[in-house]
Amino acid sequence: MKKTLTALAILAAIPAGMALADDDCKVPLDEWQPKEAVSRLAAENGWTLRKVKVDDGCYEVKAQTREGRRIEAKINPKTLQVIEIDDEDDDDAGRGKRDPAPVGSVAPPANGLFGTGAPPKIQVN
Repeated sequence: MKKTLTALAILAAIPAGMALADDDCKVPLDEWQPKEAVSRLAAENGWTLRKVKVDDGCYEVKAQTREGRRIEAKINPKTLQVIEIDDEDDDDAGRGKRDPAPVGSVAPPANGLFGTGAPPKIQVN
């Protein structure tokens, strides 16, 4: 009996979990606001638009904030409510994309690996 109740509870929870995971906008096209309205929304938020496209029935906006951060926002096409904002600059973190020091601004370490440009001398023990 306990197994049956547990199974029923799990099956009842699956549709609720699927509904929470669903980030599609599901708005009929005749209720959509035009892309110009999305442009106005971006300007009101201080964003410089790079791209506006439709993804999963929502407007997806790639923009740059006043502070220079690159963002991606998902917007409901009917209400123009911002559903989700993703900081694209955070996506680049940890992928080896770093700002190197300008050439000549940092002295090489004094460990013998960096010399005068002469080929290295190999010593075999």
